[in-house]
Amino acid sequence: MTTYYTHNPKFYVGIDCIIFGFEKGELNLLLLKRNFEPAMGQWSLMGGFIQENESADDAAKRVLSELTGLENVYMDQIGAFGAVDRDPGERVISLAYYALININEYDRELVQQHNAHWVNINEIPDLIFDHNEMVEKARAIMRQKASRAPIGFNLLPELFTLTQLQNLYEAIYGEPMDKRNFRKRIAEMGFIEKTDKIDKTGSRRGASLYKFNDKAYQKDPKFKL
Repeated sequence: MTTYYTHNPKFYVGIDCIIFGFEKGELNLLLLKRNFEPAMGQWSLMGGFIQENESADDAAKRVLSELTGLENVYMDQIGAFGAVDRDPGERVISLAYYALININEYDRELVQQHNAHWVNINEIPDLIFDHNEMVEKARAIMRQKASRAPIGFNLLPELFTLTQLQNLYEAIYGEPMDKRNFRKRIAEMGFIEKTDKIDKTGSRRGASLYKFNDKAYQKDPKFKL
């Protein structure tokens, strides 16, 4: 065993996950009410530590799966958080990832076991350590990427109405969008396809359901909302 770096200090490398969901026209965040130390009883993001022989991305996927039961979820790293005194337990450098999940597909029993709860993005409480800073950075990065890549569809069910789609992007951007202009832009995108199915939950007449066609998008990956 080589000893090239034994004269350097060792740190823990943590993972923190900012997990977004979308429901009833609002963005939500999955938060833990911690039942363990440090900071027992306080709100936090879901996290863990990178294990031996595990990459950072694999650790993030494991942490997310342990909380939600979901695999193959859209995730993106937003950066490292390494203030010396950020964690009172030990010196921990955390890599933060945000994830976009369909709020109807996660394992509710697992979430309950972890004492996790969905919280409206506009009603986020004070979180432990630097977790509020992580959330704000994740929101900013998500807004930027959602404007030029179709990542928002990860938050929707397979079939959706145009109203649901507009509500989603209004929630992501935090501001209203003109209905006529929005639908004009959607009509110009050949990968958002109208189906023959109707959603009648909102009215008797109902609204047409659409779907995102990833194969069509890959052929002409142009997206701007």
